[in-house]
Amino acid sequence: QVRLVESGGGLVQAGGSLRLSCAASGYSFSVNDMGWYRQAPGKQRELAALITSGGNPVYADAVKGRFTLSRDNAKNTVYLQMNSLKPEDTGVYYCFADTYLRNYNAPRSWGQGTQVTVSS
Repeated sequence: QVRLVESGGGLVQAGGSLRLSCAASGYSFSVNDMGWYRQAPGKQRELAALITSGGNPVYADAVKGRFTLSRDNAKNTVYLQMNSLKPEDTGVYYCFADTYLRNYNAPRSWGQGTQVTVSS
């Protein structure tokens, strides 16, 4: 597993933008998929977006066209640019990373979570 450090959450008005960052460190494993889940109050955690090691992003329908996930493999960091934010985007955003070492797939690593609040 790796250590994930998130940053960039906060409070924004509807229609505004935020950029989340997640940096992975302290590992000798290779990193496969990385991305973000989110959890709204009273709801289950759901996938917002992920990006493969090859740089191919996958988005939940709810964020398509508004969120952009990118990856800097040299810095072991992913960035989630969130535009046209809506109140329903409010929640705690958790970064994750899937890592492996040769034929061993490590348990998924999680960040501590960062709060995103969108006011109407």
